[in-house]
Amino acid sequence: VGAHAAFARSGRKMRLLAAGLLLLAPLCAAFYLPGLAPVSFCEEGKETEGCKSLIELFVNRLDSVESVLPYEYDAFDFCQDTEEKRPSENLGQVLFGERIASSPYKEKNNIKWASRWDYILESMPHTNIQWFSIMNSLVIVLFLSGMVAMIILRTLHKDIARYNQIDSSEDAQEEFGWKLVHGDVFRPPRKGMLLSVFLGQGTQIFIMTFITLFLACLGFLSPANRGALMTCAVVLWVLLGTPAGYVSARMYKTFRGEKWKTNVLLTALLCPGIVFADFFVMNLILWVKGSSAAIPFGTLVAILAMWFGISVPLTFVGAYFGFKEKPIEHPVRTNQIPRQIPEQSFFTKPLPGIVMGGILPFGCIFIQLFFILNSIWSHQMYYMFGFLFLVFIILLITCSEATVLLCYFHLCAEDYHWWWRSFLTSSFTAVYLFIYAVHYFFSKLQITGTASTILYFGYTLIMVLIFFLFTGTIGFFACFWFVSKIYSVVKVD
Repeated sequence: VGAHAAFARSGRKMRLLAAGLLLLAPLCAAFYLPGLAPVSFCEEGKETEGCKSLIELFVNRLDSVESVLPYEYDAFDFCQDTEEKRPSENLGQVLFGERIASSPYKEKNNIKWASRWDYILESMPHTNIQWFSIMNSLVIVLFLSGMVAMIILRTLHKDIARYNQIDSSEDAQEEFGWKLVHGDVFRPPRKGMLLSVFLGQGTQIFIMTFITLFLACLGFLSPANRGALMTCAVVLWVLLGTPAGYVSARMYKTFRGEKWKTNVLLTALLCPGIVFADFFVMNLILWVKGSSAAIPFGTLVAILAMWFGISVPLTFVGAYFGFKEKPIEHPVRTNQIPRQIPEQSFFTKPLPGIVMGGILPFGCIFIQLFFILNSIWSHQMYYMFGFLFLVFIILLITCSEATVLLCYFHLCAEDYHWWWRSFLTSSFTAVYLFIYAVHYFFSKLQITGTASTILYFGYTLIMVLIFFLFTGTIGFFACFWFVSKIYSVVKVD
């Protein structure tokens, strides 16, 4: 309706464009996706083959606030329909684990067409809270940006100027700070295999999330079709195996790794295997309980076929090109003998820095997280994808700046073990996410029963793992760029 109104208000240029499109119409061909074609309705007595007057009511499930185990609408005697129909809508409906059926109950009301969405919008949290969330996130970003700008424009600039002015060996012995560790800062990390696998999977998740949210923000993924978002994410993840293999192989080669076969297999199987195993156990519980949310065995086989038939081969292709590339060149050489790290203060030790690093990124997302959890567990519709995409961008900036800030402090304290620390600093946000999910479970939900509790925390762990890989990858590459940049502009003998 809004599109037609906007078109009616358009000017002469739009009319000329429409006329041109009508002239080209015989030369064009178009089609609707299965189950997504619009349905036309007309007044009673004016029905045609493509226009019907009866609006059928379909239902999906029966559930309760005390359980996460939904059941089919006709699973009980009092909900039976003699003329049962089961229309097939789209793949998203199947992935979401729901089947829709006809309902024996009809409701007559006099709701006007222009007010048809009011009952949904009135049940949604007010958008003022969303704006508060955005302003809260922007304040955190401005604070971090100011800190980073002060370090880069003032402190770091002075450091580089002072280091480059030192020529004599006597003065060089008086050096201190991050320049002293130039011979160790690019020393390959321990367990570089695992780190490279995490980075490959994190890259895959990052690209998948960015494209999915961008399409949702543009309106391609309707909030009314809850399965469309999941379908888009799964399909994109399957098709993005190549970037995962490439990043993992290239970083593993940069870490001077030689077990390339193990690296490729772990990239293709480790994290997806953990997610699938968790998901299979959750689905098994739903099968045992007879819940309608249980995904059929055939759909699980189809997902496995997509994983091993498409994603794994694409990961091998990406790894092939990654290992063919040269390792990433570092701006300074690495000494053969590791430098001893001096005694660190409490705030420059690994664990306190990692714990502090996840607080600010979590502060940017916790309000949006509340609405997302409401959408998943309290059956509320989430439709503000514009807000979510903006918070997503703010999260990227916050993770990057917080990690760079802490990395600089640690390098100034002559601690050059930054590889894993940069990953864990931003990925610790996932730990706060899990703590918040536990708080949400006990304070907002009324779930009872062992099976429902296991399901809640099982699905939450999947979300935490995905968030762990995503945020860790963002922090790592931001820090990697920062460290490479500062050591490339300083003169080293």
